[in-house]
Amino acid sequence: MNTHKIFDTPLLGLGFRVFFALAGLSALVLIVLWNAIFKGTLTADNYFANNYWHAHEMLLGYSVAVIAGFLLTAVKNWTGKPTLTGDKLAGLALLWLYGRILPFYAGLLPDAFIALIDFAFLPVLAYQTSKPIMQAKHFKSLIFIGLLLLLTLGNGLIHAEILGLCQNTAWTGIQLVVATIIILILTLAGRVFPFFTERGLHGALIIKNPLLDALSIVSAVAVFALQLSAVSGTLLALTATFAVIVNTARLSGWYVQRIWYVPLLWILYTGYGWIILGFILTALSAYAWVLPSLALHAFTLGGIGVLTLGMMARVSLGHTGRALRLSNAMAIGFVLINLAALLRVLLPLALPNWYNLIIYGSTLSWLTAFSLFMFVYAPILTSARIDGQEG
Repeated sequence: MNTHKIFDTPLLGLGFRVFFALAGLSALVLIVLWNAIFKGTLTADNYFANNYWHAHEMLLGYSVAVIAGFLLTAVKNWTGKPTLTGDKLAGLALLWLYGRILPFYAGLLPDAFIALIDFAFLPVLAYQTSKPIMQAKHFKSLIFIGLLLLLTLGNGLIHAEILGLCQNTAWTGIQLVVATIIILILTLAGRVFPFFTERGLHGALIIKNPLLDALSIVSAVAVFALQLSAVSGTLLALTATFAVIVNTARLSGWYVQRIWYVPLLWILYTGYGWIILGFILTALSAYAWVLPSLALHAFTLGGIGVLTLGMMARVSLGHTGRALRLSNAMAIGFVLINLAALLRVLLPLALPNWYNLIIYGSTLSWLTAFSLFMFVYAPILTSARIDGQEG
């Protein structure tokens, strides 16, 4: 029996297609479930405690799906070597999907089995991504394999506490995962922001500054290392302030005023701005002037959420042969994802008594933004390239 045609579908033509589709769906389903759990209207057995489940799934579910889709696509461009397609890509996507579903089978399946299925995805992704990099000897891209392995370590620390192998490692694991994703974003930004800006704005010329590129990443690593070591106070505040200065200088060096006329550009710059705000709030939280959770959500909902939505929108157009023009519906989605971050991060500072209403507004903004993404991009991700090329 020939099963080739089962996998001969545009959705499995390149990594970004299936993983961006899964990321968009999970951004909706996970937040709907979390809202019901948070309100107490849904109770279900789960391998994770509720707060750990929310953090784990948004970081190691949604965010990792975007990372997988991007790397499996970008590595092909960087190396000129093929990455996963067809049945192998379907198998990797199913492994990711099983990791999302099996935690709800706690009590029916052994905890160790649930942990193994979820844990296995990142090592497999790292291995499959490393093969074309090594074949092409594109060694500078091995940094992304190292970052995938750091994500694996963070995930392992979370599972180690849940399985009773260690004590008090889950929160450390979550912190490590957040830090690694932000470092990955800052690393990628140096590659794509200048390129995308020059491509999106006729006549723009972006001069890269290798020193600022290095300092922006080193300063961020220093901030997260202090947090992982439970160091706060003046040292953390000064280090975070330095990260604010160098990252602001770096972003300013790429900035062209005309980006505000191009949604596919301003979404990236605002996403980076949320990361800078995360460092500002980290400095303030070092003296307990604001809650650390506000800095965390500036990094996650703001930085990761805004940038991943922007990158999925841009990559999906470019790699399906379409013009890099955003639909009006998706432009509204970009506004709404920033509004979700604004409501979750900044409004609680001004209106703490309205916290529940603010969270409700943030949730609705997030859900509407990703509903628009799925409405606009599901047909794009599931149909062949319009220029007839593969991918």
